[in-house]
Amino acid sequence: MITFYHAPYSRSTNVLALLLAMEKLEAVDLRLVDVCRQDGTGQRDPANPHPEAKVPYLVVDGLGMRERTAMFHFLPEVFDSPLGRRLGDPDYPAYLSWLAYYGNVVEPVLVGQFGGFAQNPALLSAFRGAPEIAQNLRSALAQGPFLLGDEYCAADLLLSSPFLFFPDFTPDDDLIRAWVARCGAMPWVAEAAAHDEAALAARAQLPA
Repeated sequence: MITFYHAPYSRSTNVLALLLAMEKLEAVDLRLVDVCRQDGTGQRDPANPHPEAKVPYLVVDGLGMRERTAMFHFLPEVFDSPLGRRLGDPDYPAYLSWLAYYGNVVEPVLVGQFGGFAQNPALLSAFRGAPEIAQNLRSALAQGPFLLGDEYCAADLLLSSPFLFFPDFTPDDDLIRAWVARCGAMPWVAEAAAHDEAALAARAQLPA
């Protein structure tokens, strides 16, 4: 059994979208939790077993799993979804590389942009910067409409998500903007947003 700890409109929303894309949301035990947010709202939720009280968090047969890159590899595999790739698939090395690139490079660089320290020498030395991310995306998208070619996959969902959430961070490149738009038009993106909106509305009705 998989338990999925999720906070509406948070870093876990793209995991929610992945489960919706695979039509597997009903196959997990969804637990809504509160989290501390950057604007000062929210709070640490004692119902959230994440060691740092963050989301997303999975509990799989009693064992915890953290970090979206791990989940985007694990969930399509465990549910045998074509949105993932398996050992032996020709695209498997590229698929794993994109997942790791998101967590190890894209997210730190975007946090640097958001926090105003993108030009920090240590950050640039370790991760490079937004121009390199744009170049890597463009190189892949020059070969097809999605990161692995003609077929949308979970890596597209993960890599496009920050640009859908923060449109101003989208590279000023028509090829990349068109890819972000294609990814954003996938029905599960709107379904995840509607799910989060309904969860927030239901929470607002609860007594203080």
